[in-house]
Amino acid sequence: MPTREDAYRLMTSHVKNVNLQKHMLSVEAAMRFYARKYGEDEELWGIAGLLHDCDYEEYPDLERHTQVAAHWLREEGYDERIIYAILAHNDLNQETNPRNDLLSRALFACDEITGMITATALVRPNKSVIGLEVSSVRKKMKSKGFAAGVNREDLVRGAEELGIPLEEHIANVIQAMSEVADQLGLRGTAA
Repeated sequence: MPTREDAYRLMTSHVKNVNLQKHMLSVEAAMRFYARKYGEDEELWGIAGLLHDCDYEEYPDLERHTQVAAHWLREEGYDERIIYAILAHNDLNQETNPRNDLLSRALFACDEITGMITATALVRPNKSVIGLEVSSVRKKMKSKGFAAGVNREDLVRGAEELGIPLEEHIANVIQAMSEVADQLGLRGTAA
C-alpha cells in the first residue's frame, strides 16, 4: 500500500488551495486520534483523513466528488477500506456505500467538525486552537452566520453516528488538531 508520504504527494498534486490542504491535514490528525482511541490502524485511518477530499478542488460537484478520488486511489493501489470510507463520507453515496463501519463513521464525524474548530480558533485574539474551549465552539455553532459553510446537522449527526457525545467529540478533535497546530497554522500568536 502507498505510504503517508505518497498520500501527501497525491493530495498536494490535486489540491493547490492551502486552506483545503489544511482542512485535510486537520481531518488526518483527528482520524489518527480516533485510530489510537479505538485501537485501529493509525496509518490507514490517517491516510483516509488526508485523502478524503483530494478530488474536491477539481471536482466540487457532489455527484462526482469522492467518485473521482476512488478511481485515483484504486489506480494507485490504496486499501479498499480507505476508498470505502472516502466514498461513504459523501451523503450522496449512502445507498451504495453506507457508513456501516467505524472507519467510515469516524471520517464523516471528523470532516465538518474540523472546519468549525478552525473557524472558531481563527476568531480568537491569539488565533490558536491550543486551549480552545468546547463551550466556545458550541457557542459559535449556534450562530448561523458564523462559518456558514459548515453543516450544523452533520456536526451533530457525525457524533451520533460515532456513538459519542458532541462535546466529547469536539474536545477530542481540538486535542488532535492542537498536536499539529504548527502544520495547520493554528499555533497562534503570543498574547
